[in-house]
Amino acid sequence: MSRAQLALRVSDLEASITFYTKLFGTEPAKRREGYANFALTEPPLKLVLIEGAPGEETRLDHLGVEVESTDQVHAATDRLKDAGLATFEENDTSCCYALQDKVWVHGPGRESWEVYVVKADADTLGKSAAPDTTGDGCCADRAADPAPASAGCGCG
Repeated sequence: MSRAQLALRVSDLEASITFYTKLFGTEPAKRREGYANFALTEPPLKLVLIEGAPGEETRLDHLGVEVESTDQVHAATDRLKDAGLATFEENDTSCCYALQDKVWVHGPGRESWEVYVVKADADTLGKSAAPDTTGDGCCADRAADPAPASAGCGCG
């Protein structure tokens, strides 16, 4: 099953977790420092909450499509390249407390999209899937500009 991903940067992570728990009637699937996600089956959605600066309004961080296999990520990469879109691939990247393969593209409004698969969760990998040195556990550098190879990680 594929599902859409919506990643929001929020100023008050705990208040956002409380709100979305009430909205969707379920607890987060994963909670870490500065990060939480809800893995919903109905509607099929992965809602990612990334802690931002205090007092900052909630904003869209990036969008994504979670798929079930690396083969599906590779197929999406080929399809996007064949359609003439500029892509950036990340394989075996540690992000959002998980090991992932992904491909990034930008929409016409510079909105960042990723197609990704979670290969393993940090709970099974230990510290090897911890966030990069940005400390937010997720996406900040790559979602803003997926082109540079020196950026941190993307997010799933």
